[in-house]
Amino acid sequence: MKGFNILLVVLFVSFSSVGQDSQGNENGLKNYGAVITLENTKEAKHMLDAYHTMTAADTLQTKFTARVKEVCKVKGCWMKLDMANGEEVMVRFKDYGFFMPTDIEGKDVVVNGLAFVEEMNVEDQRHYAKDGGASDEEIEKIVTPKKTLGFEADGVLLKH
Repeated sequence: MKGFNILLVVLFVSFSSVGQDSQGNENGLKNYGAVITLENTKEAKHMLDAYHTMTAADTLQTKFTARVKEVCKVKGCWMKLDMANGEEVMVRFKDYGFFMPTDIEGKDVVVNGLAFVEEMNVEDQRHYAKDGGASDEEIEKIVTPKKTLGFEADGVLLKH
């Protein structure tokens, strides 16, 4: 029985970091998801220009850098990036294959993946607001669908 307990502890420790899937690199950056580099990274303001030319049916494979405005407080399963002019991009992670730390608001990230424009329904807006820590009063004020800038990241670099 003692051997079995030790085996369980070893297995738990060896698999405890699977959900984070992160790697550090020589530039002081931590990689989550697919391994990406800084090469060909757009600035947020240039990415916002690209978003403004897109319609709901368009997608764009790209990589850009921005500051984290908000992150899912439950498990880091999404984040909102602050773009120019107060606009934001909602980032989700491909196939929920990785999550971000929940304490990265105000930090810079580079996201790689697929940019798109969508109309988010009321139910989804309320769900994300709840995950973000919004009050019941704030959640109840969400009553209409809204056009959102979306991004499905397959890899993220977190700047420390």
